[in-house]
Amino acid sequence: MQDLPSDRDALQALLDFHVEAGVDLALDETPHNRFAEPKAEAAKPQAPKAPPAQPAPSPRALPKAAASAPEEVASLAREQARHAQSLEELEAILAGFDGCALKFSAKNLAFADGNPEGRVMLVGEAPGADEDRIGKPFMGRSGQLLDRMLATIGLDRSQVYVANIVPWRPPGNRTPTPQEIAICKPFIARQIELASPEFLLCLGGPAAQNLLGVKDGILRTRGRWFTYKADDGREIKALPTLHPAYLLRQPLQKRLGWRDFQALRRALDGRD
Repeated sequence: MQDLPSDRDALQALLDFHVEAGVDLALDETPHNRFAEPKAEAAKPQAPKAPPAQPAPSPRALPKAAASAPEEVASLAREQARHAQSLEELEAILAGFDGCALKFSAKNLAFADGNPEGRVMLVGEAPGADEDRIGKPFMGRSGQLLDRMLATIGLDRSQVYVANIVPWRPPGNRTPTPQEIAICKPFIARQIELASPEFLLCLGGPAAQNLLGVKDGILRTRGRWFTYKADDGREIKALPTLHPAYLLRQPLQKRLGWRDFQALRRALDGRD
């Protein structure tokens, strides 16, 4: 192909010639002498290959203990809980226990709050979102109501010990399954033994049913004194009452909770 003319008029004339010849598309920014290129067709540019598909991330694998049969895991929990000689040891053992799958969806272990040397121990069901974030039981709205209820009988968290049957938050605040409760129960039982309270307050139906073995609902059992029998043979006076979370949903029932806390106050004063 001949060189392009440098004269502007000649270049304009060449452009007009191509237009009259029907050329309406430029293939490249610079001209090429196609007759000088090899006859074989130039290799067509290949589209870049897509990177190999990465496998979708799998859910966090549960340790072998959490994937075992519930009966085996509960037996392991009983064995480990018995080894704890103090509440500090029990908390450390529980923090390293991999037998409950709830541990791997929760942010924190909510072991306990308050004074383990207090005369009263309160046990609820399981942590919520606030408890999971802070790592202590009864830290949210239900915990604030619980503090107000304690204050009405002259108590605060420096005088009571607070825990839950299940120390890890179930996803979405769902109710713990019977298997999850069975796995965690040896730890709360040992926790009660080590704290050795004079009075046990069961907050809500699940706590009353699992610790006291009652079958009736909380509205039928609340306000009645029971005996909690610890594994070491000790007997503790236990009082079921309504859970603060329930009272937030049913404010009219607060009068019943008030009666139960008054009964606890009379027992503390030796008047019941």
